Amino acid sequence: MEHRPGLDPAVAEVRRAVRALLETTDGPVVVALSGGADSLALAAATAFEAARRGVHAEAVVIDHGIQQGSDAVAAAAAAAATTLGLAARVVTVEVGTDDGPEAAARAARYAGLARAAADIGAGTVLLGHTLDDQAETVLLGLARGSGGRSLAGMPAERRDATGPRWVRPLLGIRRRTTIAACAAEGLEPWSDPHNADPAFSRVRVRSRVMPVLEQELGPGVAEALARTAEQLREDAEAFQDMIDETIEDIVEHAEAGISISVAALAANPAALRNRIVRYVVESEFGVSLTRAQTLEVARLAVDWRGQGPIDLPGCIARRVGTRIEITARAAS
Repeated sequence: MEHRPGLDPAVAEVRRAVRALLETTDGPVVVALSGGADSLALAAATAFEAARRGVHAEAVVIDHGIQQGSDAVAAAAAAAATTLGLAARVVTVEVGTDDGPEAAARAARYAGLARAAADIGAGTVLLGHTLDDQAETVLLGLARGSGGRSLAGMPAERRDATGPRWVRPLLGIRRRTTIAACAAEGLEPWSDPHNADPAFSRVRVRSRVMPVLEQELGPGVAEALARTAEQLREDAEAFQDMIDETIEDIVEHAEAGISISVAALAANPAALRNRIVRYVVESEFGVSLTRAQTLEVARLAVDWRGQGPIDLPGCIARRVGTRIEITARAAS
């Protein structure tokens, strides 16, 4: 607990979360700042805690350029960071058109943050996602029937193979706490109009679905969803360890693709078998299989009746003797 007289509880809670993160971090850090309450509270706490520990922290504001006046919003967020005592920079990115506007903006944002972190020499990027964001992510995954990996939500920490470490210090903190922390410190967050646009599914979950769940099921729904995500992430990590061990023995490289031992794949339980199929296809061809496609590939091992090749995104799966061959479409 904080013992400073008069320190607002919300400010103290956010600072504690950032302090715990900085205690495990070496070198400079980047704070991803949009100007909203979550990232602004994170920036304020980072400025305070980093100064006490002699850690160089810099705020990076991404200007997606997809809203009128976005440059002014980005400049205002950077100015707020400077007032807090952080160095700040604005990075303008170009948002593509693939995979829908939300996914394209997210990809451009993360790429811009990674470039800025490399320029600064920072190995860690702090993201302002809260427990509410996690709960919304779980609900969206549940509605899409995306499986355990999607329901596991956002990790508290993730490291890219060649990029920075992405950390979410506020993932256990409610959004109302970040709003209260900003108010207590006299900070004025920016309200993104997209966060009130019901055209976005996440906005509908936030403004319509979650209030109904809280009303009908009682308080604590968001916390329960976040706990579910944490438990499923533990399961997913355990499964991934098993997959890594298994594929070394049963998967081989084939011409223009890979091959999997039929007997070894069939010997695994369905949950592991299906994850192996999805994982090797995604790793080799960069595509995500649906549940139906995954089961069809698995049937080549467990329910073989002479069926022909299975057409998959970017590749084709077929049974050849005692192995399942998955090859690039052009090569096939």
